[in-house]
Amino acid sequence: MIRVHHLKPAPGSRKDPKRLGRGRRAGGGKTAGRGTKGTGARGRVRPGFEGGQMPLARRIPSKKGFDAPGRMEYSPVNVERLVVFPSGSVVGPEELVARGLAKKGMPVKILGRGDLDRPLTVRAHAFSASASVKILAAGGRVEVV
Repeated sequence: MIRVHHLKPAPGSRKDPKRLGRGRRAGGGKTAGRGTKGTGARGRVRPGFEGGQMPLARRIPSKKGFDAPGRMEYSPVNVERLVVFPSGSVVGPEELVARGLAKKGMPVKILGRGDLDRPLTVRAHAFSASASVKILAAGGRVEVV
């Protein structure tokens, strides 16, 4: 019967580590595989260091500027996109998401690009001044959620 203490690695699958810097006859002496002279032979260089050249992480910044901590990110919908809804209907964030006009899980802001030719009750988290004027001019209502 085989037991855990009988198990051994397969022959040749395990090698002893190379003992560097232990003399020339040991096989890894003198420069110990580091070549001759230079930083690589002498010490460690932090990852990403390019020898004084402007490093890649600073040459190609991933994001410029900053994000204001209290900034609210809206899913924008222009007034011209609301013409897909029938006259007199109530248009809220759920309806906009269902039609693919707004992103799910984000507050919706109605913006004023384009024209509206039908009265709609529009419910959203925010409205631009021009959007609310256009919706009211078409005989609709504006409701802030």
